[in-house]
Amino acid sequence: MIDSTNHDLAAGERRRDDAHTLLEARRDIIVRRGRRALLNALLEYGRATADDVRTGVELPDGIDPVCLGAVPGVLARTGIIERDGYVATRRADAHARPVSVWRLRDRAAAEQWLTLHPDLPDITLADELPLWRCVAQK
Repeated sequence: MIDSTNHDLAAGERRRDDAHTLLEARRDIIVRRGRRALLNALLEYGRATADDVRTGVELPDGIDPVCLGAVPGVLARTGIIERDGYVATRRADAHARPVSVWRLRDRAAAEQWLTLHPDLPDITLADELPLWRCVAQK
């Protein structure tokens, strides 16, 4: 059996918590980028799908693409966009499953949302982890 001390356990728990905090922060950045990609596609083309979001957002290692499912929710609830049917996805890895088609409902609100929600910088472990550790411990 491995002899572990409370110090080792605490250090491991801190690392785990820091990793979860970092992952959550990165997810929020990715979801915002997804919303920006969706709105930009809608402003340009009038209709868009999850395929447009996936094309417009690069997912870093460790981020599950399922987080992009959160992209349209707040935009639909606030009346900026609305569902306009379904189509088969164009992405081969998604096996032609149906995805929602979104249409722009309020152009001015979409433009305002983009202005109020600029892209966020990437968070890297080396640059941000000490900051997140301090915030988490307050």
